[in-house]
Amino acid sequence: MSFVDLLIVIVPLCFILWLAVYSKRYARNAVDYLAAGRVAGRYVIATGSLISGLSVITLVAGSEQNYQTGFGVSFWANVTTPIMIVMALTGYCTYRWRQTRCLSKGQFIEMRYGSRGFRFVTAVISTVSEMLANAIGPAIATNFFIYYLGLPHRISFLGVSLPCYAIIVVLCLTLATVIIWPAGRISLLVTDSLQALLSYPVFVIIAGFIILKLGWHSDVQPVLLDRVARQSFVNPYDVSQLRDFNLFALIVTLTNAVVNRASWIGNDTTSSGRTPHEQKMAGILGSWRDGFSMVMLMLLALITMVFMNSANFAKPNAKFGTTSNGLRKELSLRTLDQVMDNRVQYEQICQRIDSIPDIVHVQGRDAPLSQESNLDTLYLNEIKQTIPDTPKGRLQFQKCRTLYYQMMMPMVCRRIFPIGMVGLFCLLMIMLLLSTDDSRIFNATGCIVQDMILPFYGSRISPKRHLLLLRLVTVGVAVFFAVVAIFFSQLDFINMFTTIMTALWLGAAGPIMVFGLYTRFGNLVGAWCALIFGSGTAALGMFCQRTWAAYLYPMLERNGWLAPVEHFLVTVSSPFNPWIAWKIDPFKFPINSYEILFMSIAMGILSYIIGSLLTYRPYNLDKLLHRGEYADDISLQHERASFSIVGIIRRLVGITEEYSLGDKVIAWSVFLYSFVYQLGLAFVAVIVCNVFCPWSDIAWSKYFLIKSVIVPSVIGVVTTVWFCIGGIRDLLRLFRDLGRRANDAEDNGQILSRDVDK
Repeated sequence: MSFVDLLIVIVPLCFILWLAVYSKRYARNAVDYLAAGRVAGRYVIATGSLISGLSVITLVAGSEQNYQTGFGVSFWANVTTPIMIVMALTGYCTYRWRQTRCLSKGQFIEMRYGSRGFRFVTAVISTVSEMLANAIGPAIATNFFIYYLGLPHRISFLGVSLPCYAIIVVLCLTLATVIIWPAGRISLLVTDSLQALLSYPVFVIIAGFIILKLGWHSDVQPVLLDRVARQSFVNPYDVSQLRDFNLFALIVTLTNAVVNRASWIGNDTTSSGRTPHEQKMAGILGSWRDGFSMVMLMLLALITMVFMNSANFAKPNAKFGTTSNGLRKELSLRTLDQVMDNRVQYEQICQRIDSIPDIVHVQGRDAPLSQESNLDTLYLNEIKQTIPDTPKGRLQFQKCRTLYYQMMMPMVCRRIFPIGMVGLFCLLMIMLLLSTDDSRIFNATGCIVQDMILPFYGSRISPKRHLLLLRLVTVGVAVFFAVVAIFFSQLDFINMFTTIMTALWLGAAGPIMVFGLYTRFGNLVGAWCALIFGSGTAALGMFCQRTWAAYLYPMLERNGWLAPVEHFLVTVSSPFNPWIAWKIDPFKFPINSYEILFMSIAMGILSYIIGSLLTYRPYNLDKLLHRGEYADDISLQHERASFSIVGIIRRLVGITEEYSLGDKVIAWSVFLYSFVYQLGLAFVAVIVCNVFCPWSDIAWSKYFLIKSVIVPSVIGVVTTVWFCIGGIRDLLRLFRDLGRRANDAEDNGQILSRDVDK
């Protein structure tokens, strides 16, 4: 990295750390530390949520997934966008949550179900699930920086060989802890907002560079079209044989988004809004805030796919001055060096990989590529054939294959970005790393303190002790993240891994949280049933996945049970082919993470409903939501429903009496863009056209150029300016309102016996 790149990275990073320390003066009690005093504006929440949600792991996982599936499957995801928009417009879950005024989901669970023990158990399960899923973030990010910056896997210090991986993990988590320590949610909100404001122009620069460097018709289109039948990268009607990331995965993703809308609520910014309406508007603005970020994410995946598979880059090219063949060899050797401890075997594989001849794959001349046979297969097969076929060898191959696909994008970026852009991209990744890691550490900290420690205090804890407790637990959570990141191996695609880990909580969380907010029949018995059967199904699936290659498959093989087990799996899954196909594989458990998540959600909902109805007793929702006879000057009375056409549309858009003229413009613009353009023109109209006149693959390629690149780029230009102005305004207002906020020492999330009596 050049001196210019170092300056680009260091100067903004120092300012971010200074701002975190400066915000300490505003953290006076638990509400400040956990919910930014509940005085945050819509733009600071929206921009802060963007950068904390868009992580290094998101970019790596997105590139990894798109490298396997292209654009074809994503067409069907258009149907999910309007549903997500309706949830934002109506304030589904978030509005009612803000009405409860809870500081954590555990506080809500105890208030709703009346059991401190159930609050503790759910806190343990959700926190362990969340921490295990999120702890791979520092691991993925550390590998990213090692491969992107070309760092060695080990460095020598005073004659001692130290793992570079462990050093970077500790450094990253230390920086995240430094940001959290001064003021908790205030620190996170102001630093995340600042990082978002800095990131917007970086998104534009990176997206612009890739658009200028790649020719759609000369570089991109040939790669997208060079696929076997039923594994198309552009034609959504020809994707039936794509495994893992297919249409069933989209169904599961949509189901999970609706059912588990409130599953992680409480310890994030959902409690920070000035009012429930402001919180709701922040969610609506989230539909516009992404700007160039999603375009950049898609283009990073696209340039990785094109560079690694296009014949134009198989030999030296004036555009980049490097080749895909050389990068494949370097990537294979680097992943092997990280995974293999037997140096003799390592040298043997290196020699075999070095001897692989350069391949120039030309569309139309050579056989089209597939998931089973592609330009990476030759390198991975060399590794697979050389490593011994033992449980340990299979585990090593899994690790190597996982790293190979995850680190492809950073290796490509390091080779193609010029001076200046190398530093900008590195700065962006550091900001994404910090904003994500500190948010996830803080979320886990809030859950542990609020739901696992405070419930056992017999009296009101003082603000000083409360803040100290939060800070000390933050350090403990960071240490846990470091241990898991260093010693825990992730053997599947990133999205698959996080899906199965979060399923431990999400299998039960949907009915417990959503039904708790919206139904009167739900009760403690139903909630326990959801936890036992929903989360239990996910735990069993995760156990099978983790032990399959090393223990379960060898056990089945030794006892001669492989054939009957495979017959059973094939028979059960055959009605759902080709979307669900369970086949025995020595390296991977036959049932993938999306399928396990779907089964656990179904079990959780069914058991919650049955358990609650068998022990039915209506619950007083008005008291929980501070409405009706329990309303005060903060809460709003229910708006009387209108059953006219205009009234129904207004309720669908989510417009209430709280909306100003500007709010209505924002809500209607989101509604019209989502339903008229995305759902109507870009989805339904396209399906109707294909019923009468099916499009060619070339036509689909042009469709995705317009839909995924041109239109979002135009919108991105507008939203970049819009959110920069709104974010700066709300950030300044946040500091002013925090200074004026009145303290309430009893508002700290504790539920004491006298609170229940009230």
